[in-house]
Amino acid sequence: MQTSQAKNPWLWVPSLYFGQAIPYIVANNLSVIMYKDMGVSNADIAFYTSLLYLPWVIKPLWSPLVDLSGTKRGWTVLLQLALAASLGAVGATLHLPAYFMVSLGVMWLMAFASATHDIAADGFYMLGLRQQQQAAFVGVRSTFYRLATLAAQGPLVILTGYLASSLGDVRQAWAIVFFLLSALFLGLFAWHQALLPRPEADHGADGFSGAGHAGSPAGIATPMHGNATAAGAPASASPLAAFIATFASFFRKRDIWLILGFILTFRLGEAQLLKLVAPFLKDPVAQGGLGLSNAQYGTAYGTIGIIALTGGGLFGGWLISRLGLKRCLWLMVFAVHLPDLVFVYLSSAQPQNLAVISGFLAVEQFGYGFGFTAMLLYMIMVADGPYKTAHYALCTGLMALGMMVPGMWSGKLQEMLGYRHFFIWTCLATVPAFVMAALVKIDPEFGKK
Repeated sequence: MQTSQAKNPWLWVPSLYFGQAIPYIVANNLSVIMYKDMGVSNADIAFYTSLLYLPWVIKPLWSPLVDLSGTKRGWTVLLQLALAASLGAVGATLHLPAYFMVSLGVMWLMAFASATHDIAADGFYMLGLRQQQQAAFVGVRSTFYRLATLAAQGPLVILTGYLASSLGDVRQAWAIVFFLLSALFLGLFAWHQALLPRPEADHGADGFSGAGHAGSPAGIATPMHGNATAAGAPASASPLAAFIATFASFFRKRDIWLILGFILTFRLGEAQLLKLVAPFLKDPVAQGGLGLSNAQYGTAYGTIGIIALTGGGLFGGWLISRLGLKRCLWLMVFAVHLPDLVFVYLSSAQPQNLAVISGFLAVEQFGYGFGFTAMLLYMIMVADGPYKTAHYALCTGLMALGMMVPGMWSGKLQEMLGYRHFFIWTCLATVPAFVMAALVKIDPEFGKK
């Protein structure tokens, strides 16, 4: 291995993916809890925080530009500095009279930086490690991404509850948490500036030719260096022609309409449910919720739930590696959708025992973590071939679109139907995913070791 790549991956892979998760969780989960604490309506929370998905939806539009200019290393560390600034700026806006719209605007900029950081960090991972190391460290990156999710939705939420009680000011509590997150990213910036390796292959315009083998459960693409380009774009093509060819080749894939249908509908029910989980768990019993405090929420959903989610994901990856994606698909489609019935029960019975609530949430989260593995592997299968990096970004962007649009109307729908009928509706909204699962085509050997 070249000396430019010789730094121990344990020094940077865990911290890189821990940092990658935090701003995504802030934008799409913590923001919901924060605005609920501040008295914003469910309709406004669901609509406006769903718009924070937009940078992840449209990131394929600029993902080739990250490949064309600068280095993945340079993009990664610079964006971590930008994330530190934006997280601190969110905290600074929370005492303003127009805090809701101003903080949302800053979080949208943070989400834009985070989505771009995802592109750069994932590209750097493929360049900074040999192919064998990529497969070996996929479990490490997944674990630390989950640990960041656990930290953000568990201890951080519990901390805000403690600070709000101690200070008597919920806005100040959340401001302190955002300042802590800003300090974390300043530390990550300094750490990665010093310790990220400098691969010789890390230069502009190498990402358009990303290709490799994603048939393993690890699902790690490996860059193909040289003059290979996507179909329809000669090696001497201009950057604009290569940019267009990237997207055109994706939409020329066989059975593209089935691909689009499966990706866009797989999370149709969850997209609506997810934005109302925190409001439901925190709303008073008289309003149809469960009346949990931030400490109880952080324990039940942010800690026990995330541990179950992680366990489900690990089990799902192991099972696919043994049986292949095709044989596991229906089991996983049922696993990811049927546990939504948990919320129908919880909204009907409104139990007040935290252990009971935590147990049901753990079942729902385990099923989701287990079943969602199928979607991750399916997107890796679809992206395989030339332009692997950009095509995977397209898949994740389409999945984010499938989350954003249904999420935008979910709050208003819940206010019209009430929690119990709303959760019944989200269960019915899973039907298109079952239909698409019956139609989609998968290589029987894909995913097996």
